[in-house]
Amino acid sequence: MNCDHHCLLRRISLWTIFCLFGCWLFVRPSLPGLCWAQSASDDSGSIHGVVINSVTHEPIDRALVFSPDNRFATLTNSEGRFEFALAKTDPANGGSNRPYTLMARKPGFLSDPNQPANLLNDPSFDGSKYLTLTLTPEAVLAGTVTLPTSEAPDSITLELFRRQVQDGRARWVQAGATRSMSDGQFRFADLQAGSYKLLTSELLDTDPTNTDPANNDPLNYDPVLSARGDASGGRGSLFGYPPVYYQGAADFESASVIQLAAGQTQTVNLSLVKQAYYRVKVPVIVPGSDQPEYGLQVTVYAHGHKGPGFSLGHNPAHHAIEGMLPNGTYTVEATVFRPNGTSMTGLQTITIKGGPIDGPAMVLAPNGLIAVNVKEEFTTADQMPLATFSGASHSTVLKGPRRYLNVTLETADDFGTGRNASLRNPTGPGDEALVIEGASAGSYWVKVYSSRGYTASIRSGNLDLLHQPLVIGAGGATSPIEITMRDDGAEISGTVEGITSPAQGAGSVGTGQSRVHIYCIPLADSSGYFSEIGVQPDGSFDYPGLPPGAYRLLAFDGATMDPTQIEYRNPEAMQAYDAKGLVVHLTSGQKERVTLPMIATER
Repeated sequence: MNCDHHCLLRRISLWTIFCLFGCWLFVRPSLPGLCWAQSASDDSGSIHGVVINSVTHEPIDRALVFSPDNRFATLTNSEGRFEFALAKTDPANGGSNRPYTLMARKPGFLSDPNQPANLLNDPSFDGSKYLTLTLTPEAVLAGTVTLPTSEAPDSITLELFRRQVQDGRARWVQAGATRSMSDGQFRFADLQAGSYKLLTSELLDTDPTNTDPANNDPLNYDPVLSARGDASGGRGSLFGYPPVYYQGAADFESASVIQLAAGQTQTVNLSLVKQAYYRVKVPVIVPGSDQPEYGLQVTVYAHGHKGPGFSLGHNPAHHAIEGMLPNGTYTVEATVFRPNGTSMTGLQTITIKGGPIDGPAMVLAPNGLIAVNVKEEFTTADQMPLATFSGASHSTVLKGPRRYLNVTLETADDFGTGRNASLRNPTGPGDEALVIEGASAGSYWVKVYSSRGYTASIRSGNLDLLHQPLVIGAGGATSPIEITMRDDGAEISGTVEGITSPAQGAGSVGTGQSRVHIYCIPLADSSGYFSEIGVQPDGSFDYPGLPPGAYRLLAFDGATMDPTQIEYRNPEAMQAYDAKGLVVHLTSGQKERVTLPMIATER
């Protein structure tokens, strides 16, 4: 990184701190109750504490400590300490002389949403407690992109993806994008600790010798080129830079994983390779449609492995998918969304070997309808309130499972977005059928959300959809989804050990609910359903209606660990907890009381 860039970053950081402090000074006179520790004369107590680095536990100076309502703000001193004097009354806050919540931030650090000090709901807070706020140092990924020529490697787009747990399953989600500078250097800042993958976006050659004089644009930037017989139209080769996956992998799936720790700066380098690009044209046929490309979405996967990198466009004038790709084998997927709400999808594999391709045509097929049948085995009377659905031209009273049940299909792909499907709305008065519409071919997890009872089983043919994904063939071909609903759940209650009472210990602040949460994780092949239980400040908890089954109960301290990042649906990942928590076996109607140890793991 050059000196100018270093200086620029430093000026930005200093300017950010100056703006934060200056804005506070500016708004101070117009905010009643805003307290500056050294200037209050009629205080009735004080709030004091320290801001520390969550990794090194060292104090952080010049950190901004503030309340979200802008009544309190100050900077920590050289020892990371802060203090607010409390006025006797505060009319702007109903007479309260304390902030609702205190938070901290500073450039180069990540704010922790699980770490704010909540004061308002703590009746025992008397100003004698010493509050501790934590900030996590950012991770940084930096490096250099090089080209095989003397061209300046500037304006090269780089994409960063992070491994993130969603609903107990890990997926790759985009964490950011940036462009390289004139010397090829790039930088991703403000990153959380975790696993990442890095790639460059396609870059097509802008050499003037490869420019079409007819439109004064590089040939490869025009997605509506007519057939020329070869990639260059007789004017020389057309070249571009395909995506580069760190470290030199063939696709996103096989790209190397970059592990970043909090506060770590890691440097990586990528080298682009120039390759010939060839024209691609795949005609699209939508049976029974006068406008076959209405709402067409096109996705391209290299080597059949789903992930970012390559792309093709859509040319309504030619009723075709068009663009440029280098040599290789690609899967092209196209989905069209019709005005009536239905959708159609087509898949086609193409192979480019040293020349352009034109066809064959891709025929889109309707995404089928999947019937959902619900069997109710409730032991209590239905007390659900009446509900109605209002459509564009009709309104209908919801009856049966429609009143309390929703079913969605979420893609089971390691990398995939925008392919979920859910129950179709009623088509008219009296339509009580449960039908999932719009799911294209692929694998899906079936998610059932119910405000009555619990899901005892989900099946489709021989598949147990509580533990296996639903596989949908071309045209939406699959067996109906069979769901059994019951309300004879078990009840589990008890106490979590090791929770400090709000009236004890420096830095312990009561909030009306502790930061500890209990995960009820079904064991392999168990009929149970994952549940999360909140814990009271005194460590007690009670959860009725837990589906029967075998569970491992884990109590996590949210102040030192983010339990949402645990792959509880991954048996291999859960092996780390085999000796932790407590295993219980619950039957219908059972009431079980337990005592759980708290798992407090440093971030």
